[in-house]
Amino acid sequence: MPQWTVDAPTRLAFDDVTALRVRTIAGSVAVLATSETPALDITSISGRPLVVSHDHGVLTISYEDLTWDGLLEWLRPQNHSAELTVIVPRDCPAQVGVVAATAVVSGVAARTSVRSVSGAITLDGLGGRVDARTVSGDVEAQDLSGQISFNSVSGDLTLAGGSLDRLDAKTVSGSVTADVHLGRPGQVRVATVSSDVALRLPAEPDARVSLRSTSGRVLSEFDRLRPTDTPASHSLNGTLGDGSGQITVTTLSGRVTLLKRAEQPDAPKRSEPAKPAADGRAEPPADADAWAVATDAVPADGAGGAGGAPGGGGGAPGERSDEQTKGETR
Repeated sequence: MPQWTVDAPTRLAFDDVTALRVRTIAGSVAVLATSETPALDITSISGRPLVVSHDHGVLTISYEDLTWDGLLEWLRPQNHSAELTVIVPRDCPAQVGVVAATAVVSGVAARTSVRSVSGAITLDGLGGRVDARTVSGDVEAQDLSGQISFNSVSGDLTLAGGSLDRLDAKTVSGSVTADVHLGRPGQVRVATVSSDVALRLPAEPDARVSLRSTSGRVLSEFDRLRPTDTPASHSLNGTLGDGSGQITVTTLSGRVTLLKRAEQPDAPKRSEPAKPAADGRAEPPADADAWAVATDAVPADGAGGAGGAPGGGGGAPGERSDEQTKGETR
């Protein structure tokens, strides 16, 4: 099994990587899925050296005695830091564990698992099942698809874009914000203790909805949801569309807000190009309103100017200016 002990900036290339496992303390980790040759680029390292192994396609990057389940044992002050970038195939499953380092995972289409103590996590364009867990680090994600699981103590969870089949989010005091499309059927389950939850959905989702807060406010832009307030809780319930999916949000003291994504306006119809008539003037297209705008609404043969009065535009009735005789849109 090829193995390297790295204590200085270096770059290693690999024939093939079928799985990735990274565990670091401080610094930064970037996992990028591309069609390029798999490689590891360590640009900065201090403290203890990293141990890199490549065994039957499995690439492991870690410290010698740092285990996957022993990250919390490294919470005492450490001077071990590394900045590294790993390039892997798009179908490569990835496991990333950090203590205080920032972690970025982009483009992976296979299962991704990221764990952090206090380091921030950024996820971009992931296509497989995603599991992100933090203690106090924030999680920011965009353009994810598939099944997503978030778990945090005090870190905030923010999700934008993408189409999800399932979203499970649990926090204690970290807020949850999600602006997503839901598959059919799609499921969203969010549970917090004291933090706010804000969800924005398409204008016409298909889901059974249950929003509940024990002492916080519950708000919705969907008229079909009906309040059910009791002295012990506030809730909104109802069915949107055909109710094929499910959206459930529960919190003790946080506020719950369900927003509606504005519908995209229809694109304006493009007018057909002007066609020359037998007399040399341009014929109006089928969209007469668009034609009137394109030609500054100037009728021919003394029908009136912009003000609609006969002979308007400064010319005598029956006379046409040079611009009016050009027969083209401005």
